[in-house]
Order: sequence, then C-alpha cells, then structure tokens
Amino acid sequence: MEKVRHTRRSFITTLITLPLVAAGLWRFLTPKGIRKPVLLRLPLADLPAGGALVFRQERIAVMREGNDIVALSLVCTHLGCTVSVTPEGMVCPCHGSRFDRSGTVLAGPAERPLPRLIVEQDDATLVVRG
Repeated sequence: MEKVRHTRRSFITTLITLPLVAAGLWRFLTPKGIRKPVLLRLPLADLPAGGALVFRQERIAVMREGNDIVALSLVCTHLGCTVSVTPEGMVCPCHGSRFDRSGTVLAGPAERPLPRLIVEQDDATLVVRG
C-alpha cells in the first residue's frame, strides 16, 4: 500500500484556497437585494405642509405632517377597491371600510391597515417606491 505524504506547502495552499472558493460560492448563491420599482416622483415643493396629495391613477396618497412624509397605498385591504380620501380620513366606497390618515382601520370589513410605501427624498424630489 502506498503512503500519501502531506506537505506543509499543500496544507497552506488548501488554507488559502478554501476561503476564496467559499467567498466565490457565497457571491453567486446568495440573492441580490432587489430595489422596489418607482411608483411616483413629485417635487417636494408641491406637497403642502400638513396636507396631502392624492394620485388616483397610481392609487397613492402622499401626506406631510410636520417633518414626516408618509405615502399610503389607496388599495383597500379587504377586496382591492380604490379608497376615497376625505378630510376626516379614508373610506372604501365598495364595502364601507374606514381608515384614519395613518392608514389604520377604524371600521371594517377590512382587517389590515393600508400598506405604507417607501418614500425617499432625492434633493428637491420625493420618490415613492412600492
């Protein structure tokens, strides 16, 4: 029977090679961060202080309260109807669900709040992502 001889050089080569192979596999086997699509762009100056802008086509409401800017989806969490925005809050015209300005359910049949969207500020422009 033949005896296999391990040298110090092969051991060091293995120590260097294994982490490089592991790093290469990690890079190709882990999912990349996917950026959500841009749903809306608007100038920051168009958003009134303490007010809101409603975009019916995009089904988005963008609100400013103090320094906070919040974007809500206007898709009712009950059956997907477009929610109507009123000065008191938001109402689903299909089944009567009511939401406050932060999207919290006040009255059913909807059980989940309106989804918040990601708002990024790029200089003087607001970017809303899904």
